[in-house]
Amino acid sequence: MCPLTLQVTGLMNVSEPNSSFAFVNEFILQGFSCEWTIQIFLFSLFTTIYALTITGNGAIAFVLWCDRRLHTPMYMFLGNFSFLEIWYVFSTVPKMLVNFLSEKKNISFAGCFLQFYFFFSLGTSECLLLTVMAFDQYLAICRPLHYPNIMTGHLCAKLVILCWVCGFLWFLIPIVLISQMPFCGPNIIDHVVCDPGPLFALDCVSAPRIQLFCYTLSSLVIFGNFLFIIGSYTLVLKAVLGMPSSTGRHKAFSTCGSHLAVVSLCYGSLMVMYVSPGLGHSTGMQKIETLFYAMVTPLFNPLIYSLQNKEIKAALRKVLGSSNIISVSYTHLRAHETDQYLV
Repeated sequence: MCPLTLQVTGLMNVSEPNSSFAFVNEFILQGFSCEWTIQIFLFSLFTTIYALTITGNGAIAFVLWCDRRLHTPMYMFLGNFSFLEIWYVFSTVPKMLVNFLSEKKNISFAGCFLQFYFFFSLGTSECLLLTVMAFDQYLAICRPLHYPNIMTGHLCAKLVILCWVCGFLWFLIPIVLISQMPFCGPNIIDHVVCDPGPLFALDCVSAPRIQLFCYTLSSLVIFGNFLFIIGSYTLVLKAVLGMPSSTGRHKAFSTCGSHLAVVSLCYGSLMVMYVSPGLGHSTGMQKIETLFYAMVTPLFNPLIYSLQNKEIKAALRKVLGSSNIISVSYTHLRAHETDQYLV
């Protein structure tokens, strides 16, 4: 384990009629306080993961947007999920990378809670979107004749908007309540992101009701969506096993397999981290778990979907091939224009 170095800065003196307090106006995101060479190594590693995540999810979102043949509900949900993943990693990773190269590792009070808000809101939207995708799979396999009439483009758009809106409203009240709690020092968050557990530990006054409220909402969004997904896939499995054709069963399992793999990665890490916070988790383990669902899971998602889906791989080859053709044609055109100018 790397040795930790403590810093207590960013205190703002505030005088009141009968008492004097020093409230923090910034926090220190301790992160991994290691030797400089290790910091550089971690910075290079996480920068590579970040770049691959943005590239992979961006490629899927772009391809699904460009290829009209894939403008179906399933791929519209997948495109939105990839787009969401880009913003999900963007909410925390850039600041994390900056802190690897910074000695102070500070983040403003407002910046900390904005990061907290967007990280949890995008995570909630991700859970909701995975649930909607499971519902789409259920309709496609268990209600194939009614599917085109139920899952229309209009309903698909409504469900996507609902996932985004509900995700950004779900944790709004608890985050506002936590931001109003008195933080009078120390201001060191021994974590890689602004997380509720370390923030509650820095509070000057114990607030068990707010903690219970926050963890209850976390449990509801995790378990509620997870149980819905499990229920949907139980019905899907029953319908698939009843199919007379082995080819149809294989295709159905292949279609559902990618989504189930992503669900397992996402919900597995979330349950470990937020359903039982602080129970048997060392500080270093909490940081690793956070890095897993904040960086590793978004990195694997495009790989899982693209490697298991022939339509996406074909669309990627088509779009990238078209881009190469356009690039080559443009290069030849510019060369031709240059030759004409020289003549």
